Amino acid sequence: MKAILTLGIFLISLNFFSQNADAIIGTYMTDKNEGMVEITKKDNKYYGKLIWTKTPGKLDSNNPDKKQQTDKLAGKEILKAFVFDGKDLWHEGTIYDPKNGKTYSCKINRDEKGNLNVRGYIGVSMLGRTTFWVKIK
Repeated sequence: MKAILTLGIFLISLNFFSQNADAIIGTYMTDKNEGMVEITKKDNKYYGKLIWTKTPGKLDSNNPDKKQQTDKLAGKEILKAFVFDGKDLWHEGTIYDPKNGKTYSCKINRDEKGNLNVRGYIGVSMLGRTTFWVKIK
């Protein structure tokens, strides 16, 4: 009986943590309302695609890869390979900044309303910048 109870508690806790991990899934308006990012899950990691930009048809002209400079920004994956740490923090991923064509290490955490604090950085998190993204209901 004790083993069944322990197994039940374990399974419930796994379900609880997986729900928290997927809480990041959704659509967000970026800082200064310049774009919308849709975050999805693939192979237990989280990715974000720019699905709308303030300037329709804008190209990825700052991309260091010349072949991608003629690609539209809308549809571009800008968040890659985030892992959930169990405490409303997604880390170990990268963010691409189309304004300068650079990719940075990144971590993301949620506030109590489900909005995101997205911190891009080089090397250590203290050397970076945080933007605030609002979840679209």
